[in-house]
Amino acid sequence: MTAEPSAHEALIYLMVVMSAADRDMTDAELGRIGEVLRTLPVFRGFDENRVIEVARQCQRILQKDDGLETILKLVRETVPTSLHDTAYALAVEVAAADLHVEPEERRMLQIVRSRLHLEPLVAAAIERAAQARHRRLVQ
Repeated sequence: MTAEPSAHEALIYLMVVMSAADRDMTDAELGRIGEVLRTLPVFRGFDENRVIEVARQCQRILQKDDGLETILKLVRETVPTSLHDTAYALAVEVAAADLHVEPEERRMLQIVRSRLHLEPLVAAAIERAAQARHRRLVQ
């Protein structure tokens, strides 16, 4: 990679990392990433047609020995601090997309929280809000 990623690209990297955390990128997770890109204000101005290219860039980085650390550092340094809670919320959305958070995903969320220096109450509120959004009526 020759140039530093944009904040949009770094956020996509984070979502891809979350989707791959349990080594199973589900259709629900990939669908949620697409929905987030189309609907959330943080992605306004991002060319949705580039998502595959950006995901491939992320994959190339992850294949390196220190790939995960590189991605987390890029997210921390590229995404404005004022949007670190948003970055974490995106990670939580992807983890919650298939209605079951695997232990590997929980661990990855813990790592992301730590790297982004999120306050525990902020992280808990984001997680609780995602749980509420993804609940379904039982009939």
